[in-house]
Amino acid sequence: MKTQSSQLMEHLREYSSYPTQSLVSTSTLSSQSHINMMVEKLRKAANAFATMPIEQRIALAGSIQHNYMRVAERSVRAGCKAKGITLGSAAEAEEWATGPWGAVRQLRLTIESLHSIRNTGNTPIGKVSRTEAGNLAVNVFPNNVIDGMLFKDVTVDVYMQPHVTENDLETSRASFYKKSQNENHQGKVVLILGAGNIAAIGVMDVLTKMFNEGKVCLLKMNPVNAYLGPFIEEAFKTAIDNHYLAVIYGGAEVGRHLVYHPDIDEVHLTGSDKTYDQIVWGSHGSEQLERKKNQEPLLKKTITSELGNISPIIIVPGPYAEKEIQFQADAIAAAFTMNASFLCNAAKMMVMPKGWAGSRQFMRAIQQECASIQPRQAYYPGAEDRWHALIQGRKNVISIGNPPSGTLPWTFITDIDPNDENEILFHEEPFCSVISEVQVGSQNPVEFLEKAVEFCNNKLWGTLNATLIVHPKSLKDPAIKAVFERAICRLKYGTVAVNTFPGLSFVFASPPWGAYPGATSDNIQSGSGFVHNTAMLEGIEKSVIRAPLTVFPKPAFFPTHRTAQIVTKRIVAMEEKASWAKVPGVVWAAMQG
Repeated sequence: MKTQSSQLMEHLREYSSYPTQSLVSTSTLSSQSHINMMVEKLRKAANAFATMPIEQRIALAGSIQHNYMRVAERSVRAGCKAKGITLGSAAEAEEWATGPWGAVRQLRLTIESLHSIRNTGNTPIGKVSRTEAGNLAVNVFPNNVIDGMLFKDVTVDVYMQPHVTENDLETSRASFYKKSQNENHQGKVVLILGAGNIAAIGVMDVLTKMFNEGKVCLLKMNPVNAYLGPFIEEAFKTAIDNHYLAVIYGGAEVGRHLVYHPDIDEVHLTGSDKTYDQIVWGSHGSEQLERKKNQEPLLKKTITSELGNISPIIIVPGPYAEKEIQFQADAIAAAFTMNASFLCNAAKMMVMPKGWAGSRQFMRAIQQECASIQPRQAYYPGAEDRWHALIQGRKNVISIGNPPSGTLPWTFITDIDPNDENEILFHEEPFCSVISEVQVGSQNPVEFLEKAVEFCNNKLWGTLNATLIVHPKSLKDPAIKAVFERAICRLKYGTVAVNTFPGLSFVFASPPWGAYPGATSDNIQSGSGFVHNTAMLEGIEKSVIRAPLTVFPKPAFFPTHRTAQIVTKRIVAMEEKASWAKVPGVVWAAMQG
């Protein structure tokens, strides 16, 4: 007999895969013959692209960036229309931040890396230091003085895997561009199965595969945001004209045809682990179980992936003032509500100290912030069904507001038992407007950090990103400082954020983005491989982004920022050339928020 938990998991699984072909307009569907023709053209161009001189790569990246700037505002408008966001409202900033910002910045940093490879033989990196565990740590943000000014005291370091030495760091970086390691590269075709939630993902995945790895790409648009395809085609026109990229449309049938196509060498997927398992191990049920048991995957080619996460926010007990709690509540509310909570790095699990009065203070403050944020259109397929499945039969459910039809309330599920092995919220990412709370350890910071890391590593599904909130006064205690640094090293997540939203590391583009390494294909967790990574590092363990507990002016990703849409639009314009002339406009708009 099935348990209630297993029945719920099966129910949720129905809404975890990509939407079917029926969601795509017939006018944008790509026929199988057309797809095969495009794959053939990509195959023929793959070797020429792999051996392209670096000057031509620089010119190609510049062409893409120039054209992307031309389509940026139109793509933002399209995203707002699809998601029910009012143009000119502060919420418009989300589309600028999750679309053009990361793409335009990645292109600029890629061009800078290519210039550096041409001139010095390697990509530029910052200071190299050692972590608490002894691993190398490579600074990759800030990338220039403008970054340091606009994001004061925000840093990102890449923690390398234990085996990486300083010599390895020099010789393995940008390996595609080092002839001694690239003699056998005959050109490869990568299928990229695009994400449906935000505009930047597919574009930034393509840029990584093209410029970091020298591979031609076939981007299959997700049916949810296939409306972005024409903008991508316009931006990448030069690459498409030369058959270094093709963009196609369709649903599950198109995807199935392509992943097993003999002329597709590799696959990159952003989506759910359920979709991954269907691709690699076959249909859910007995076929998957039998194939996994016998280690006989259906897909035998290389597949990299980013598959979501139950993203924890770990609050370290400390002497927080009311205004500091309020600031972080605003940040956590942003991490929860951004893009209607349809983000792989959305805040999903508050991990709080047991017996600490501040736990309730934080939760109340976050709920109060969410009460001021309008419910958002639940545009992602299956969201309402997932929401109902997660809250049914539960006590301790708090829903904020009375949302109109087509939207969902900001929903809090509190007082979860950390020892409940069947708790669905520990095993399935709630890809909808649900955030949960669990209490572990005690109000002693050292004991709490030990228990919180153990809980996140061993109880929560996913290895993509985690957040730690800590008071700087707490870190003045050497014992707490040491345990805190060990916690960062011990957390098995591809990005660890301190006092800020992990999504910043995503849009900064220079940090690698991906799951903690070590997942196996039969237990893939949040996936494998890293994207973005404009320093082209290899042997990556995780990215660690650190920020002050509070900053002024407030970040533009805060839902309470009144001029966020102006700030983010101006940041995109500034990012194109890292223009000092555009910095005052960014600062002025930020100060008005």
